[in-house]
Amino acid sequence: MFIKKQKPSRKKVAFSFHAPQAESVLLAGDFNRWNPRKHPLKKGVSGDWEAFLMLAPNTYEYKYMVDGNWQMDPVNNQTCENCFGSQNNLVTVPE
Repeated sequence: MFIKKQKPSRKKVAFSFHAPQAESVLLAGDFNRWNPRKHPLKKGVSGDWEAFLMLAPNTYEYKYMVDGNWQMDPVNNQTCENCFGSQNNLVTVPE
């Protein structure tokens, strides 16, 4: 008997960064192989930049790139040390 293994269902995860003066805000993490060009955020009228990603259950590291400079998520205090000796944010997608 063959039992098909189900893929974990992906969940919609919102990312936002308040930067009214910024020209661009990009999102990079281990979910996109740290390629910030894959997930540019869109600027809203209030100066909040947003992106919505469909992610499988897991814990992911991420950071924002604001006008070419890496930035931590100021509203997320869950962090870990990265291989460069600085910090990344963590987001956990539950099952």
